[in-house]
Amino acid sequence: MQVAADLDSPGGRDAERHRPYAASSGRPADSSVAAGRQTVHLFAGIPVKDFTESLTWYERLLGFPPSMFPHDREAVWELADHRMVYIVQRPERAGNALHTVMVDDLDSRVGKISQRGLEPVSLETYSNGVRKITYVDPDGNEIAFGAVPAG
Repeated sequence: MQVAADLDSPGGRDAERHRPYAASSGRPADSSVAAGRQTVHLFAGIPVKDFTESLTWYERLLGFPPSMFPHDREAVWELADHRMVYIVQRPERAGNALHTVMVDDLDSRVGKISQRGLEPVSLETYSNGVRKITYVDPDGNEIAFGAVPAG
């Protein structure tokens, strides 16, 4: 484990932040990410006011119960290997999350969510064909599902 003093040392967090970037990818030119060798773990948080109400809402949105409960006011859903979204009761921060999950089965997913009683607040199609369907939870947090056109 690195201590705070190590993070800004050569080779620490500060050095990582200032590496040259590959022009086409926006990733560090010499990183293992650019070479496709690094596993990425995503743990995206959504602060909520009322944990119980939000738990029910997110179970309806996602279509399955949480994968785990780290404590009594946090629930985690594993959407894919190493890619998780969680809700946590933090009323002072509730309503400020903006997340988009890209999926292959957008129409099917939206249909199933509708069958569970939730409707999107917006449907967008960008000039490049990417589609985005946005839902808003009881606190005003936005979680969207998107899809890139085939081809």
